[in-house]
Amino acid sequence: MRTFMAKPEEVERRWYVIDATGKPLGRLASMVARLLRGKHKVIFTPHVDTGDHVIVVNAEKVVLTGEKLEKKFYVRHSGYPGGLKMMKYAKLMQTRPEIAVEKAVKGMLPKTRLGARMFRRLRVYRGPEHPHQAQQPEKLDF
Repeated sequence: MRTFMAKPEEVERRWYVIDATGKPLGRLASMVARLLRGKHKVIFTPHVDTGDHVIVVNAEKVVLTGEKLEKKFYVRHSGYPGGLKMMKYAKLMQTRPEIAVEKAVKGMLPKTRLGARMFRRLRVYRGPEHPHQAQQPEKLDF
């Protein structure tokens, strides 16, 4: 028996909506990364982008367990000397919770061009509304 290898034109993409209300950030991110990568499909092939589109709503209601809100930092660097910026997750969750979810998911995807293509199919929204009703996304609970 030969090993099955999916071809990019054979991939059928679906749309999913995930409500982040009350979900731990890491568990949510791992589920989303799994959907973006396509590991939930029978035709999963590591070198082919077999993933689906994922919409995450209510990002502001995601939960960080333990003392992560006060002890964990969102770190970025401008590339210039002295350009290090640090922000506690408590402030990040108040101002831009979408970034926290996107950063967690991006860290779980491959660090290649393929991973960048997968990441483009993620949409994160702060509140319960999203503009993708025309795609008829399925609500997904986990």
